[in-house]
Amino acid sequence: MNAIHRLVTAVSLASLVPFAHAGEVEVLHWWTSGGEKRAADTLQRLVEEQGHTWKDFAVAGGGGEAAMTVLKTRAVSGNAPAAAQIKGPDIQEWGELGLLTDLNDVAEKAKWDELLPKQVSTAMKYDGDYVAVPVNVHRVNWLWINPEVFEKAGATPPTTLDEFFAAAEKLKAAGFMPLAHGGQPWQDGTVFEDLALAVLGPEDFRKAFVDLDRNVLTGDKMVEAFTALKKLRGYVDNNAAGRDWNSATALVMNGKAGMQIMGDWAKSEWSAAEKIAGEDYKCLPFPGTEGSFTYNIDSLAMFKLSNDDNRQAQQDLARTVLEPEFQQFFNQNKGSIPVRLDQDMSEFDVCAQQSMKDFKSAAQGPGLVPSLAHGMAASSYVQGAVFDVVTNFFNDPAADPKKAAQQLAAAIQAVQ
Repeated sequence: MNAIHRLVTAVSLASLVPFAHAGEVEVLHWWTSGGEKRAADTLQRLVEEQGHTWKDFAVAGGGGEAAMTVLKTRAVSGNAPAAAQIKGPDIQEWGELGLLTDLNDVAEKAKWDELLPKQVSTAMKYDGDYVAVPVNVHRVNWLWINPEVFEKAGATPPTTLDEFFAAAEKLKAAGFMPLAHGGQPWQDGTVFEDLALAVLGPEDFRKAFVDLDRNVLTGDKMVEAFTALKKLRGYVDNNAAGRDWNSATALVMNGKAGMQIMGDWAKSEWSAAEKIAGEDYKCLPFPGTEGSFTYNIDSLAMFKLSNDDNRQAQQDLARTVLEPEFQQFFNQNKGSIPVRLDQDMSEFDVCAQQSMKDFKSAAQGPGLVPSLAHGMAASSYVQGAVFDVVTNFFNDPAADPKKAAQQLAAAIQAVQ
């Protein structure tokens, strides 16, 4: 599963000799589903239009675990790619190894500090230097529903957890799969994270998964979140194990299932099938989390290079990623929203417009929280520990919620 993506971007338009310094950039990523690939192809087009070479080495696997395994292997052998899809606290870990290069010149010229929300720009820096460029902002706490299925089942789109379970019961009674789910650790973690946010609220969520506060991790609310997860498991079909997330999306799209809990990359599948947001499908904040926004930011971290042309190409890549044209085309295909605060949203669909509105609103208070399940809240070690506990619980009908909360705290403590 060798995978690295060689991207190259843009010689300055001011250059008197176009493409004289075309370089090559390897980029490790996992944009491999239908909608995601279309999004990545947008960057490829922009790169090739500027005379550079694009060599694509994508590693399949929606959560990025396989891609990170490849990256570690390459880095250990002294052959790190020029750029890699790295997120959140993991950017800091790679920075500590001294392997990342700074993008300060590009950032200064393009005024990144003014364009980006502070929560985003801080995550892209190591020791005060920009070492990564944000590609987009994903909202994780979305619930996707098929309104036609809901109508057939006489179910009402839910706004609370109680309403969510009531809708699931009606869907089940009408012969539909209530919740389309893929039984993979990162997908189990995504569902649990949304339930935890609904039960704990944003401030306790942050205490649990950013501060790793043992009292919150083992408290009554966390037990309640595990209890809700156990109840939710009863509305998932027996064939969920190992199912990819986009296959779960297809079940909702094809009218076999009523709901899916997934980040807004799920929208890329609906878009690729030419379905219309707000009509063919609806996006709702996960019940109980309205006013909160769990974010997942795709970003490309840049590794140190020795070749001057490739270094220039790397800088050009970083610049191109934040330009309005790429931000619009990429995010319209990916399902996410632009990371630029000044982006014109008029050509985006209703789900994206709502997401941007909620993102800006949540950023003004405590509601903007980093996703644990998608590598934004804590290290990959903590994330892995949580996934182990959650997946074991999810797949054990006899599992005890109170014991699971204790296991969660113990597992996190063991990897700190």
